Amino acid sequence: MTSVSSKKEGGPPSNMSPDTVKVWDPVVRVFHWTVVAACTLNLFILEEGKYWHRMTGYVVAVALAIRLVWGFIGTKHARFADFFPTPRKVVAYIVGIAKGNEKRHLGHNPLASVMMLLLMGLLAATAVSGWMTTLDAFWGEKWLEQLHGTIANSIMVLVFIHAGAAIVESWRHRENLVLSMVTGRKKA
Repeated sequence: MTSVSSKKEGGPPSNMSPDTVKVWDPVVRVFHWTVVAACTLNLFILEEGKYWHRMTGYVVAVALAIRLVWGFIGTKHARFADFFPTPRKVVAYIVGIAKGNEKRHLGHNPLASVMMLLLMGLLAATAVSGWMTTLDAFWGEKWLEQLHGTIANSIMVLVFIHAGAAIVESWRHRENLVLSMVTGRKKA
């Protein structure tokens, strides 16, 4: 005979950890990792101006368009209104960092917000300038090719700063921000 106990066995399901909260929805995470993969391919692997370089650029443009729409209609932390970086918020956050007591943000902090919006703008500029190089009106224009390359290199520099900042913030707040962009969950 099996005995029945009123005592609950086991903990919560593994995807419902009580010490974490869902922050990044699938659209935000797919956008992030699509851009990471595409930029890695286009900056380090694919040959500039060739078919797969252009196709990867178009993938980024489509992902960016979806993310822009999602910034207005998406989940709480995906919306631009949730993290728009006003000068007051940015200065307060920088002062907090300098004093060693910056406020932890569940979504984007003000400096991360500036970085994200800047990267999105540069991604758009790269996509547009790359597309322009395929038009008859701009075919072979060296200034446009140089502009496209300069913007792409600027993205690379900012990505290294972004990654470094994520590592430092992970250490300071004792949470794995890279993992949170994979799982969508952060410390509660």
